[in-house]
Amino acid sequence: MKEPGIRNEGGSQGEGYMHGLAIDAVIFGFHDRQLKVLLMQYKKSGVFALPGGFIRDKENLNDAAKGVVSIRTGLENIYLEQFYVFGDYARFDPTPMKTIMKANGVEAGDDHWLFQRFISIGYYALVDFTKVVPMPDQIFDGCDWYELNNIPPLMQDHNAIILKALEALRTGLDNKLVAFNLMPEEFTLGDLQILYETILGKKLLRPAFQRKMLSLGILERIAKKWTGGAHKAPYLYRFV
Repeated sequence: MKEPGIRNEGGSQGEGYMHGLAIDAVIFGFHDRQLKVLLMQYKKSGVFALPGGFIRDKENLNDAAKGVVSIRTGLENIYLEQFYVFGDYARFDPTPMKTIMKANGVEAGDDHWLFQRFISIGYYALVDFTKVVPMPDQIFDGCDWYELNNIPPLMQDHNAIILKALEALRTGLDNKLVAFNLMPEEFTLGDLQILYETILGKKLLRPAFQRKMLSLGILERIAKKWTGGAHKAPYLYRFV
């Protein structure tokens, strides 16, 4: 999906797009024992936001969401989960978008379609951090990873959207085994435990965690990880 920019292709009335509906994507990655989120910074305004976009009149919702994530990560095969709909009237605030447009020299009246109230459909995506190439475009100064415990103030209710996505991610750890989408192709059980602990925000007992993971029958042991020593090298696994 090609999203409209501040000089949006839909014009001031948003021709070709569904009005009042938007998509916000929380893209999670895991690197250096930290859970990270991909954020955008709008050009010349200092406004930070989640990657987002709109739905064309004749476009499937999930296809639009995949487009939002793909255009920012450079990836096509992405784990994507719809987790919540954000529709409180309190989230309606056209000020950030007006600030963005003004900072970039775009004159727009109060009836511009991007200044109207939007209900946002939240998706979270889980990606292999090492394969992502963050991709901004002409309306952004940056598209970068931020540690979950170091998220800057975001526009509207985007900080709250991240917290809601984290809740959904935690719920999916056991009943959907979603964490494997954040891991590289090969990993140790220690690596996997660190990921679980980071998402859950608490320590786990190593023997119990390893027994649980191995009992699921979804891991294939490959070989020992080379550590430079002759003994006690951990085994590498991959998700079957």
